[in-house]
Amino acid sequence: MDLVWSNLRIAVEEDIFLTTIMARKMKVSEQSISGLRFLRRSLDARKKPHLAFVYTLQFSLNVPRPEGNRILARVPGLKEALIEVPIIWPKPSNTLVHRPVVIGAGPAGYFAALSLARKGYAPLVLERGDSVEERSRKVQEFWDKGKLDSESNVQFGEGGAGTFSDGKLTTRIQDRRISEVLETFVKHGAPSEILYLAKPHIGTDILKDVVKRIRQEIVSLGGEVRFRAKVTGLKSSLGRLSKVVVNGEEEISAETAILAIGHSARDVFKLLSDMDLTLEKKSFAIGLRIEHPQALINQSQYGVEEHPHLGAADYQLTYKDVRTGRGAYAFCMCPGGKVVAAASEEDGVVTNGMSGYARDTKIANSALVVTVGADDFPTANPLAGLEFQRTWEHKAFVAGGSAYRAPAQRVVDFFERRVTDNFDLLPTYNPGIKPYNLHEVLPEVVGDVLERALRDFNGKIKGFSGKEATLTGIETRTSSPIRIVRNTQGESLNLAGLYPTGEGAGYAGGITSAAVDGIRIAEFLMAQFAPIE
Repeated sequence: MDLVWSNLRIAVEEDIFLTTIMARKMKVSEQSISGLRFLRRSLDARKKPHLAFVYTLQFSLNVPRPEGNRILARVPGLKEALIEVPIIWPKPSNTLVHRPVVIGAGPAGYFAALSLARKGYAPLVLERGDSVEERSRKVQEFWDKGKLDSESNVQFGEGGAGTFSDGKLTTRIQDRRISEVLETFVKHGAPSEILYLAKPHIGTDILKDVVKRIRQEIVSLGGEVRFRAKVTGLKSSLGRLSKVVVNGEEEISAETAILAIGHSARDVFKLLSDMDLTLEKKSFAIGLRIEHPQALINQSQYGVEEHPHLGAADYQLTYKDVRTGRGAYAFCMCPGGKVVAAASEEDGVVTNGMSGYARDTKIANSALVVTVGADDFPTANPLAGLEFQRTWEHKAFVAGGSAYRAPAQRVVDFFERRVTDNFDLLPTYNPGIKPYNLHEVLPEVVGDVLERALRDFNGKIKGFSGKEATLTGIETRTSSPIRIVRNTQGESLNLAGLYPTGEGAGYAGGITSAAVDGIRIAEFLMAQFAPIE
């Protein structure tokens, strides 16, 4: 019998005896349990210090059917596994003349390209930045020396913005493609635990190698990946895409292109606007990065500063501001990580969080952001949110001394609106920080809401807004400020053959959902066109 067991609670200390406990609860021998597969594991920390894992498991139980039925009847959470029915796709009515182009090598672009390559479409991937190896060198040079390459940085280059983050794979969407995304990551070197953890992550250090191996599979299947290939124009004929212009000079014939540009490709958004493609302003959030000793977060979440069976603790915090109606929340929380410089344009400061797989820096950081939208950039121009971001990034750049240093402040000084003269916890941001009143690099309403949110969060996590809590600014790239509107076949409303996808197009938020949307868009393309004969 193939079974699924949901909501099976196991004390953290007893997790190594999982199979023994399962057998005891079902009153069977351990030898009758085989093919154990973890579908999900989360942590229940409500009764500190007595912590428990909560499992959903799939396994085979080798017992006679009558005995199996009796076990199903008496064991809560146990049921027979469903048989998955394969999807049968219709045969497309058209055949491509040119290979499909994928613009962008982030999660949406690479998973779209991989889907196409696996079906024989031999896609051409165009990435404005460098390969992940060269990109890593450029990023480190920026962090060490403040020397920014505006085409190869934390936002642009192979792997997309998520490569220099925590590699978090948590998503709120429900989609059949999620398992395909996670299994692909594992196939290319990610830890197998991401298949079942409730809050899976890969870590920047491992994710770099995973991204490179995905590229290698695309190429091995007949695809091509080109770096330093910036798309500077799109040409059309009779309302359909006909050519993709690269680096201002080369024209590549293509009747289909998947546009997976990420949320920071402001020049491409301008290009699309000039072409009169239908774009919409989209709400997003801006704010600051906050850092704490990791032990403080562990103590709050686990009841101890360091748990022998658990890694660095994370947190999720939300706040609804009664005075303004705005939401504030923790975003991209990175346990055991550091705050990094994430600018992609000259004369702007952008912060982000990053951590490796081990999450072992002893510092926790997270964005604390406040929602902004139509009331904050009320013009009809769909690029208004983009300009709003740019304005505050430049203010932070000037406040930091115009050398990509970031303005920073203790939370207790943020409350008093005074410049910090001594940090109890030195900010981890490089190329360095400059003490500053961070209210001056935020819209007034955002700063006020953050103050109230910080006081509220201090009641949920003791010491959250204490003297060791440090703020660094500014966090603006939480999601795309623009949506590229597409039709029910996944194409741009105004240009047939152009398939916007991922976070930059406004249809995803995070690595997993972007990858899922990339697969979805590739399926739309393959439903319309067969590969070149």
